[in-house]
Amino acid sequence: MINLKEELVICLLRKGYSMRKVAKILRDKGYDIPKDSGLSDSVNRKRIRFETVQEILDFLGYELVIREKKKD
Repeated sequence: MINLKEELVICLLRKGYSMRKVAKILRDKGYDIPKDSGLSDSVNRKRIRFETVQEILDFLGYELVIREKKKD
């Protein structure tokens, strides 16, 4: 299973953003994103909305792909 927090942090770092900066940008664009610490807390507690993850990934230029696991 993937660790969503680690994956988001990696994507943010690759694009040169912090969680706080992305949260502010998306809120300014009208997205329903929690305040700075609220977003980090949501990710840390693994209680982040799927839609929020999609919005962040879309902003960063990534997409979430769901596929069937490979059989060993």
